[in-house]
Amino acid sequence: MEGGNSPSLQLQQLPLATAAVSVQPHTDSFSYKENLIGALLAIFGHLVSSIALNLQKYSHIRLAGSKDPRAYFRTKTWWSGLLLLLLGELGVFSSYAFAPLSLIVPLSAVSIVASAIIGIIFIKEKWKPKEFLRRYVLSFLGCGLAVVGTYLLVTFGPNSHEKMTAENITRHLVSWPFLLYMLVEIIAFCLLLYFYKERNANYIVIILLLVALLGSMTVVTVKAVAGMVLVSIQGTLQLDSPIFYIMLVCMVATAIYQATFLAQASQLYDSAQISSIGYILSTTAAISAGATFYLDFMGEDVLHICMFALGCLIAFLGVFLITRNRKKPVPFEPYISMDAMPGMQNMHDKGIAVQPDLKASFSYGALENNDSMPEIYTPATLPIVQEQHGPKGVSAPPYRVLEHSKKE
Repeated sequence: MEGGNSPSLQLQQLPLATAAVSVQPHTDSFSYKENLIGALLAIFGHLVSSIALNLQKYSHIRLAGSKDPRAYFRTKTWWSGLLLLLLGELGVFSSYAFAPLSLIVPLSAVSIVASAIIGIIFIKEKWKPKEFLRRYVLSFLGCGLAVVGTYLLVTFGPNSHEKMTAENITRHLVSWPFLLYMLVEIIAFCLLLYFYKERNANYIVIILLLVALLGSMTVVTVKAVAGMVLVSIQGTLQLDSPIFYIMLVCMVATAIYQATFLAQASQLYDSAQISSIGYILSTTAAISAGATFYLDFMGEDVLHICMFALGCLIAFLGVFLITRNRKKPVPFEPYISMDAMPGMQNMHDKGIAVQPDLKASFSYGALENNDSMPEIYTPATLPIVQEQHGPKGVSAPPYRVLEHSKKE
């Protein structure tokens, strides 16, 4: 009986096994579609935002070079750029609701590539073909590497998908990996802030590390808010949960402080350095936050993780090459450098710049005491001719009043 029943049992279990096997490919296909939708939304958002910023910059430049008395916010070009910027940011915000955090964050390299291409297309200078290629070879190479890195990121990105419900976000928020990560991040942020504020360590790495740590929390909260909004649109209301408003407040607060530190960095350093270093640090911190909070790489094999890391490194290199090719502004030097004057003997150390000094010195410059200088360098004394009036109608001859020399 057992031998006769086993074929029938196998026939009964075969459809079930086939059905169980067919579910997994459908799930993987659906996850890939969500990743693709999120990646396309992020690429579209960054591309439109880059075009919008360049359009607003073009509006400012055109007003500065004309006699138009209108303010920039009264021009159609500036408002068109603002509307495009809002559309691009909306696309980036929506992308977090579909794809994992670790996939969306590195795609911000698209904005840097787009800005480089727009700058090359609308360049005002005229170059010969050979000079043009030699001048922008790094930009072309960087754009190519960034595109290759983006392709690897989208292809081998993590496939972790879960509904951003209030229960799931709360569970991730109190998990021990994220609590440990938050502890390390808070300690690092406090130390960096101490050196930056108290020790005046205005290094670009310190400022951009502060931006990156704040940015990692910004993207975590952005994904939570966007995901809960999407789940609410799909029919399960999540906007009445307190965790939604906690994440919303944290998102706004961290974004404001992040913009504050970025503004301080832009006053001290070149925008090209900020773009490259900031992209590398912010992407690394955001991927680490996504891996600990949302467990993006849970269940991924080693090959996919290594290829994803390779895509990040290639994108980093591409952004570095693009920003390295930008021209650095030459600062204006209003002071006098004595070694730049032909025929003038250098009277100070190593030809450093000299500026006026109002410390009762005879000469123009930073020399405070002329007594120790040789007589050949002492300032010349000019004769002062005065008239002394005698009795009426009689004028006394003029006499000279000379300043005493050093020997007297």
